[in-house]
Amino acid sequence: MLKFQDKVALITGSGTGIGQAIAKKFTENGASVIILGRRREPLEETEKILQEIISKVQSNAFVKIFSGVDVSDEKSVNDMFDTLANSNTNVDIVVNNAGVSGPVTCFANDDMNEFKSTIGIHLTGTFWTSKQALKVMKAGGKIITISTFFTEERPLEQRPYRFRDPYTAAQGAKNRLAEAMSWELIDKGIVSIATNPGPVHSDRIYKTVYPKAASEFLRVSGFEDLSPVEVESASKEIVPLLGEEESVINAGITTAAGNLAKIKGGDLKKLSETLTNLLSKIKNVAEKIQLNTSKMIADEQFLSQSQVAETILTLADDEMAKILNGKVIPGDRVFYPVRAHIAGATPNVHQPDFSGKSVFFTINATDKTDADRAVFLAKHVEDNGGKAVCIISQDTPKELQESISGKFHSHVTDLKNPEEIQRFLEATTKNMGEIAAVVHITGKVPEFSKLLELSRKEWDNLVDKFINTPATVIQRSFEHFVPGGGKDPRLFKDKGGIVMTIGPDLPVGKKISGLDRAKVEVFRGALRPFTATVNQELSDVLKSKVRSFLVLPGTVDGKEPNNENIAQALNFFVSENSPKSAEVIFCVDEVR
Repeated sequence: MLKFQDKVALITGSGTGIGQAIAKKFTENGASVIILGRRREPLEETEKILQEIISKVQSNAFVKIFSGVDVSDEKSVNDMFDTLANSNTNVDIVVNNAGVSGPVTCFANDDMNEFKSTIGIHLTGTFWTSKQALKVMKAGGKIITISTFFTEERPLEQRPYRFRDPYTAAQGAKNRLAEAMSWELIDKGIVSIATNPGPVHSDRIYKTVYPKAASEFLRVSGFEDLSPVEVESASKEIVPLLGEEESVINAGITTAAGNLAKIKGGDLKKLSETLTNLLSKIKNVAEKIQLNTSKMIADEQFLSQSQVAETILTLADDEMAKILNGKVIPGDRVFYPVRAHIAGATPNVHQPDFSGKSVFFTINATDKTDADRAVFLAKHVEDNGGKAVCIISQDTPKELQESISGKFHSHVTDLKNPEEIQRFLEATTKNMGEIAAVVHITGKVPEFSKLLELSRKEWDNLVDKFINTPATVIQRSFEHFVPGGGKDPRLFKDKGGIVMTIGPDLPVGKKISGLDRAKVEVFRGALRPFTATVNQELSDVLKSKVRSFLVLPGTVDGKEPNNENIAQALNFFVSENSPKSAEVIFCVDEVR
């Protein structure tokens, strides 16, 4: 009897790579598998491999293919699980494996559509696949999530992953989502576990992530006579040439040089030489990144895809799954030198004078306490000589909008629209004075019973509220403080500017369930690694004094947040004492 005989495993993103390796391992152990992905051809090739394994082990298992399934797409995921339900197919194990590298660049240069797409595939894809899978799962089922980056290394620390901002946000949230699902699924007898395998031998890491990171270093530092924009444009064409035959590389270089000549002008031969040198430099830097990473592993070896698959099989074992339910398994063996990024309350400083300056508030209030916080902080600014400008999300309830707008210079708009944010930033500087700080209030996590009972629209609204909208405000603020800095990173050097994101709060009360805390931590878990990563880029890569701070109100024992502590944090951030260290995340109501 094979270990997973008569079991059915569904693996997302299983046409190639780690997903295919997991499907093979389950099949070798007797399981039937459901494989899915966006492209049919790799899935059909994988099916042939799996059918050969089934014949060899004589398990009488089956393979089902669902092509054209993008896990971030609501309809394709719904249709797949409806088809399985209508055919009375029970799924015992779901492996959330699908993922993309996403943009590999400084956050200031991120395309926000790509940012949101990365969040959609990694985080929303995991959530929606898990929710819909419940249609075909019974007690004893397991949901195993591969989170690919263990963003929280130790207490009070985050592990920044420069140039991978949406990726880190999604992974931080995904880890916390796996924990929250374990609380929500306990009554169904279904287990939720996450694991991070760390660096894995794969085409994605060697041909995509490391070379793109290398080209980003060269965009920032400059290369020969190419501008940052030209380095970025050329890299998109030449990086895919790595690993190809010399004739293919030469032809690709010639084409890229011709395209660059149309923009830049100049001698085609000289441009070809420059791009040849650029590709060689990208290759060398990528290999250095790989070598440096391997040196932080005891045996200096990345895991193989087969080893990752073996890990997933171990977690799918009945007894092991019961033991590890709700855990995030840090399978990453890399010993990263991580600095502390999280602190408690900020130090007291002399009250700054805001005279002649403005503080730009963007407010996405959920309830009255959020609106009261905005009023308290805006009044704090005006009591100390400054002007408060309150830009209120149109998603904020009307009565809360009115409780703020009646007291300060205010506008209601769509905070998801970067052009609107940019317009109000420019108008504030022109009419109200230099912006001392941008303060974004996310609001609390709304009241609801369980994440897995949310509709897709409700979930998407939460992702927008706590991840996409703060990211949009922060990026537009960077552009305001350093005009053109996204495309020309050299402009960031020594420039200053403060962005402060507040929230969401921890739950308040004497008796708070683990589920209530876990729901909030999904979104706090996105903002922590995102903030740490963005600021490492600013300080270590761009040599900038621009900072994006995160303030997380509330305490783990349910005490009421104190707005005075948040006001003190604002004072600290805009003062000369503003931290230049790695500490950029402040739990202002906690005593550390």
